[in-house]
Amino acid sequence: MLAKRIIPCLDVRNGKVVKGVNFEGIKDVGDPVEYAEEYNRQGADELVFYDITASFEGRGVFLDVVRETAKKVFVPLTVGGGIKTVDDIREALRAGADKVSVNSQAVQNPQLIKDGADIFGSQCICVGIDAKKIADKKWTVYINGGRVDMNLDLIDWVKQIEQLGAGEICLNSIDADGTKAGFDIEMLDAVCKAVNIPVIASGGAGKIDDFSEVFEKTGATAALAASLFHFKELTVGEVKEYCRGKGIIVR
Repeated sequence: MLAKRIIPCLDVRNGKVVKGVNFEGIKDVGDPVEYAEEYNRQGADELVFYDITASFEGRGVFLDVVRETAKKVFVPLTVGGGIKTVDDIREALRAGADKVSVNSQAVQNPQLIKDGADIFGSQCICVGIDAKKIADKKWTVYINGGRVDMNLDLIDWVKQIEQLGAGEICLNSIDADGTKAGFDIEMLDAVCKAVNIPVIASGGAGKIDDFSEVFEKTGATAALAASLFHFKELTVGEVKEYCRGKGIIVR
């Protein structure tokens, strides 16, 4: 069995780490390179950086942050936000990312997943998904930071992602995002059962036992959190120790 990973996520806007709830009320919380160094010290297995505005103007600033972080931390970096082309993937990898996360663009241009996997290897391509429940055991996929409903069935989409060659899925629940009410167990379980590639749980972590619960009740191979770590409510080390105490194998 794969050892479970604990992954802090840093949403970056104009060179600063920011945080909101259900994609609303976004505020600055600090310097991304400093946060990355701290999480490296705490034993994070990976770090995820999202350029949340991903505007053309912000792209250079964002890649500078990635370069600076890659010099100072020695855990894998996943970079997402505004990656639209194979050249964007190449630039992010060149800046020091180990993987890229494609989300909105993957939905609009699924060929990007295949091209990215063919050129750089499946291990470099993570597909991020923002999804919301619409009926019993039924979820729809959103793009543009949770603003646009694509009327795309989540389970159909994850199966397609796997067929196109992606190495991993990062599944974020819009319903749970920033609420600290726990991961969306039902949705994660359905996706983990539909695919054979690793699935990262995202959205909703609020307390330490949310991490053990997601590993005990779903096939998720990693759990991602932001606020909990940013506001020092928990450290990565505390989460790992707690999971080990529950008999969960963590890195």
